[in-house]
Amino acid sequence: MPLPEQVSFTGDAAKLAGHLFLPDNADLDAAPAPGVVVAGTWTSVKEQMADRYAEQLARRGFAALSFDFTGYGESGGEPRDFESPELKVRDLRAAADFLSGHPAVGDGVLGALGVCAGAMYASALAAEDARVGSLALVAPWLHDRRICEENYGGPEGIEAKKAAAAEARRRYEETGEVDYVPVVSGSDPNAAMPFDIDFYLDPQRGGIPQWSNRFAVMAWTGWLDFDAVAIAPRLTAPVLLVHSEDAAIPDGARRFHADLAGSRQFLWTEGTQFDFYDQSPQVGFAADAAAEHFARTL
Repeated sequence: MPLPEQVSFTGDAAKLAGHLFLPDNADLDAAPAPGVVVAGTWTSVKEQMADRYAEQLARRGFAALSFDFTGYGESGGEPRDFESPELKVRDLRAAADFLSGHPAVGDGVLGALGVCAGAMYASALAAEDARVGSLALVAPWLHDRRICEENYGGPEGIEAKKAAAAEARRRYEETGEVDYVPVVSGSDPNAAMPFDIDFYLDPQRGGIPQWSNRFAVMAWTGWLDFDAVAIAPRLTAPVLLVHSEDAAIPDGARRFHADLAGSRQFLWTEGTQFDFYDQSPQVGFAADAAAEHFARTL
């Protein structure tokens, strides 16, 4: 079983902490392995699902890097638990810098794997960084304005969240205090996900001590204004999507897939969104598909 190496590297805004998973046969005499950067879901820390996919890829012969984004987990940066798509894309670029320069990683292009909202950030990186030569998106959350309206209470719901974000931003700039709501809560209607979601609440799954279950209210504007579907026409690297009709916003994934400029493959399977984070057979199916895709395209 590949064991993670604790690593750190410098992002634009902070020092970032990561886990580098290398194939079992990696040693000084072995040929360098192809590298893959792994991005987990929004608000997540590396131990929740990015580590799992990085470890699975290392089992299949890849050097895979998972890490905490700026302001999350073991990484530095303030404010904490602030979901910034723009900053997360910059963090992924820093991760690509680190991974491409590691002696255990082969020269040439890298792969990128994104889970849920990590698919948006990995896609944005691939659209602007030629080092990303192949992309795998697992249970991808890929939204635009229309999908945000469908999921956040229509135009009125969007504007209410952005108004709250503006007020929270004003307060932060004046006082340095961050307004937070829970990421997940079935009892708080202001939670980012106002539902009881077992993955995030079960300490045996994603409800781990490293994850704080809080969402900075001022982050709503950047999240809601990020248009992932519009990225698709700018992607020329081969793209694999693995999804389920019972997972999150499959319509967004279909529209994204239809607009891709390069080669593309869409694999449909079964399972809920959260099954793809830590459950069998979904994780194994997605990891097998991603490994085959990267082996063929990197």
